[in-house]
Amino acid sequence: MPGLPAAAALTAETRLADWRLSDWRGRALVVGCGGIGRALLTLLAERCPHLERVGASRHPAAMAGVTMLSVDLERDVSLQHLAEELSAGPPLRLVIHTAGLLHDGDLKPEKRLAQVRRAHLERSFAVNAFAPLLLAKVIEPLLPRQEPFHFASLSARVGSIGDNRLGGWYAYRAAKAAQNQLLRTLALEWQRRLPLGCVSLLHPGTTATGLSAPFQANVPQQRLFSPERAAAQLLDVLERRSAQESGGFWAWDGEPIPW
Repeated sequence: MPGLPAAAALTAETRLADWRLSDWRGRALVVGCGGIGRALLTLLAERCPHLERVGASRHPAAMAGVTMLSVDLERDVSLQHLAEELSAGPPLRLVIHTAGLLHDGDLKPEKRLAQVRRAHLERSFAVNAFAPLLLAKVIEPLLPRQEPFHFASLSARVGSIGDNRLGGWYAYRAAKAAQNQLLRTLALEWQRRLPLGCVSLLHPGTTATGLSAPFQANVPQQRLFSPERAAAQLLDVLERRSAQESGGFWAWDGEPIPW
């Protein structure tokens, strides 16, 4: 592993030999408990039976076998409080940030420049770009130093600059592209400081949730995923990733997406 002392590199390579999530012990944290988040929490009971499950969202709803916590991703004090609540207990082995904002009230994807609003840009960046990085900042002390871990966040193919051929959706596209850059930068730092960690940006595909509901009409039925299918595909992608691929941007089928 480039940049690591020989002994540290050997340790990392040895531990990277086994990235089977089903064997991991510790805790799994899912932030954002909408359709995909709740499906992940349900599926983790089967796929990662040794991980304690924790969910966190603005308005948490009870789930059997899951510790549910409250967090407002737009408030630093709330993020810090979440970290304090998590501080007592085993390390975080798997963290998946699923929260996102595409539309809310008069905030809607822009079709043309005249529809761009400063307030909408700022709110989209707060949730879609800043939140996952600030989450990583507060939970960093809770990550293991001697065991592998995953930190993943849902991005979107529309956040790819190289893949942008339609235009529009200024705020959402730009905020997701910013998230990609922020977490790519985080991955490079953690490669030096936490070399057993893997940071991944994940495109779940169009999923039948409230976020995509106004835009599903033109999606072929076979490409509109249920939250349960999306969750399974995302875990499949993470199963195939290791620290050597930290900082990657992956589609639901495991294919890399251009930046």
